[in-house]
Amino acid sequence: MSGSSDSEPHDYEDPAHEARRARWTAAGTGALLTLAGLAASALRSTGSTTTLVPVAYASGATVCALASVLGARGRTRRALWLLIAGLLVMAIGDQFD
Repeated sequence: MSGSSDSEPHDYEDPAHEARRARWTAAGTGALLTLAGLAASALRSTGSTTTLVPVAYASGATVCALASVLGARGRTRRALWLLIAGLLVMAIGDQFD
């Protein structure tokens, strides 16, 4: 006897739910990276490093904040690329330390 496929669980989700989760993930990650970049900028500005290091962290944090705003508005693909770019700017600034 072959059973009906209605009794089996489905492995897909509602596209609206997936989009909402992507927006929240992009916005949350952007906010977290923004706070981390600003904290690193504040900590590096009190040390004896060049001015380039805190500026790089602050610039990367600004890009991540923009990504957070775009992610909250549903532009998750652009937000992902901006998060990568912001993190890259922070990493390059860390190399000058």
